[in-house]
Amino acid sequence: MSLLTTVVPCRHDEATKNALNQVTPMKKILIQFDSDTVPSTFDRIVAVDAGVDELFSYGGISPDNVTSLVHGAIFTRGPADLKNTAIFVGGSNVSDGETLMRTIGSTFFGPMKVSVMMDSNGCNTTAAAAVVAAKKHLNHDDTSALVLGGTGPVGQRVAQLLATEGSDVTLVSRSEDRASAACDAIRARTDAGTLTPAGAATADEFQSLCSGKQLVVAAGAAGVCFLPEGSLAALDGLSVAIDLNAVPPVGITDIGVTDKAAEKHGVICYGAIGVGGTKMKVHRKAVASLFDANERVLDTQQIYALALQVAGLV
Repeated sequence: MSLLTTVVPCRHDEATKNALNQVTPMKKILIQFDSDTVPSTFDRIVAVDAGVDELFSYGGISPDNVTSLVHGAIFTRGPADLKNTAIFVGGSNVSDGETLMRTIGSTFFGPMKVSVMMDSNGCNTTAAAAVVAAKKHLNHDDTSALVLGGTGPVGQRVAQLLATEGSDVTLVSRSEDRASAACDAIRARTDAGTLTPAGAATADEFQSLCSGKQLVVAAGAAGVCFLPEGSLAALDGLSVAIDLNAVPPVGITDIGVTDKAAEKHGVICYGAIGVGGTKMKVHRKAVASLFDANERVLDTQQIYALALQVAGLV
């Protein structure tokens, strides 16, 4: 007696065949390296709003522990698929973020790399948004600008971007030596425009330096007031004033935090929140653009280029 085995072919309707033939798209993964112990909720929310599929957030990241995490990012997908993985460097300490960027870049080799963005403490997106706001009203290549709090991370980047655009920039710090060092650091990145260091410590000194300037940007630390109430009315020739501090007392008392192209005493004014709408759009666009390729490096100049697109200025 023989055993007969009958093989019955499996049949699928057209919809089932199509479903079986579909390839699951590779997810976009953003890896957040934060130099602070607890990763920033702000940066995490923006990443989600930018359309990231998966977000891996790590706190307490330093050059000592980042290399193995970068290896994990670049060795889990083939070179053709690495554009679907990207790294965001954040944290409250900009100097730490810059060091992390250098370490991450030195870890890549050949095609084994992913796109990286650095925006520790919002330094790049905030500076880009501020300079774009001013550009809507001024020709930067014919502008005399003053950056108060110019040795801070945002102030230095505002000064760098203005100089790159061809402006005549005076960078102000309480210490002229620190202002000079900041100018030297910026000059290493661009030879456009002019950079002049200045030291000032009192409201009268700050106001005196504003004389003859078309643009003033206050980028000092939270709670530092440079120009008290009534200062704008006393400044002849000033066209645009931007205060990037939202914590009272603000940097320029005449400017409200929500001011956006508000005219006061003949000066077009922007407050921190007035600039913030553009900053958020730039941040989201920058994160989304990381997945266009696997070799993008988004730092000050690259993020500013995106800000110009957001503002419709290119």
